[in-house]
Amino acid sequence: MPETKTDTVQIALVTGASRGIGKAIAKALARSGRFVYLNFNSNQKKAAAVLEDIISNGGDGALLQFDVRSQEASEKAIEKIIKEKGKIDILVNNAGIRDDMLMVWMKKGNWQNVLDTNLTGFFNVTRLIVKNMLPKRFGRIINISSTSGQIGQAGQVNYSASKAGLIGATKALAREIAKRNITVNAVAPGFIETEMVDGLPLEELAKTIPAGRLGKPEEVAATVLFLCSKDAGYITGQVIGINGGIL
Repeated sequence: MPETKTDTVQIALVTGASRGIGKAIAKALARSGRFVYLNFNSNQKKAAAVLEDIISNGGDGALLQFDVRSQEASEKAIEKIIKEKGKIDILVNNAGIRDDMLMVWMKKGNWQNVLDTNLTGFFNVTRLIVKNMLPKRFGRIINISSTSGQIGQAGQVNYSASKAGLIGATKALAREIAKRNITVNAVAPGFIETEMVDGLPLEELAKTIPAGRLGKPEEVAATVLFLCSKDAGYITGQVIGINGGIL
């Protein structure tokens, strides 16, 4: 039977929660009193460290290992949450990868792996969660897109395509389920201080950003936290840029 306390405590799932933006979002949700499932694919050590930090600061959560690229694994993981908690109130689709190169050198594997993780992963995880949200007439879904999905980026045809697709999916799904009090929004970070920008010329990049600096994961998390709130109940189908004015 689901735990009684879940009648009042919101249950959140954050994919790719072991590092970077996902880590910051998971910690912010936990600080706000939600029970947070932290998804990770392979780096259990880092995910466990995030959970330990959450618990030591008075929050609550659990680790949930599965590969969003696998429909079967995603379904089993979601079924586990439903069995344990009876519901999922908040979903943050954050899991994502880069595999940058010019398209003329790109192999099908470079294309497919990025699309499978960043876009098909959204489908695998979201579909069953929406089914659970519909009869409860409540839900918050936030998809982590990217400025690259809005304006494109040389050397990132695969990544830009996946993140642009996520924006289209966000807008379409928002229209499908808005009447059930379920909002679907996307945030589109620009250059954020995470492992995703490792290897990039950061000082030169900062010069191209009107704010003159890279963003912080906590700044993305703050926007996601607002979109999860009751106050954001009339915001759906939107893409919110967090990019220091670059777009």
